[in-house]
Amino acid sequence: MHCPQCGQHQVSEIVRFCSRCGFPLDGVIHLLANGGMLPVYRDPAVPVEISPRKKGVRQGGILFLSGILLVPILGILTHYSDSNFLEVLAAIAAILCFVGGPLRMLYAALFEEGGPTWTRPPAAYVQPSMPLPSSMPPRNALPPPPARQPTGWSSRPNTGEVVRPSVTEGTTRLLDKDDRGNQ
Repeated sequence: MHCPQCGQHQVSEIVRFCSRCGFPLDGVIHLLANGGMLPVYRDPAVPVEISPRKKGVRQGGILFLSGILLVPILGILTHYSDSNFLEVLAAIAAILCFVGGPLRMLYAALFEEGGPTWTRPPAAYVQPSMPLPSSMPPRNALPPPPARQPTGWSSRPNTGEVVRPSVTEGTTRLLDKDDRGNQ
């Protein structure tokens, strides 16, 4: 990793400050860990939106689990009561909860729109929902390139222009001379 301020190569990935200019590298480490996205801490007071698919599966689960409590209670009340209304109510509750709950979960899992397809960042981070305030000037991660090349540096040689004979060419010439002499 290189320091975005001065370009100094960092010996270790766990260095917190640049050894040359003192630039804090914690933010750079977070940027690299999150694929270039700025990590923004989420306010715990703001509720997190969940996808329609998750909502539907949750609704079906709650419906099914409420049937586990509701149907036995209605069955007990029906036993102590002479009303046919409670018997019908217990039967309807059993059908709605034990059949409707799993059907709702299945429908949500198969047909409702899911969440985003990208992998979610760690729980402490969320994607930034708005750009940085205009009061904060944008800061480049890397310094601008120098206007002229620093002194003491030579330009890199073009290795395509270097002509070197192959090692096998000399050997082949020797074999050709030997073959001519033996003839």
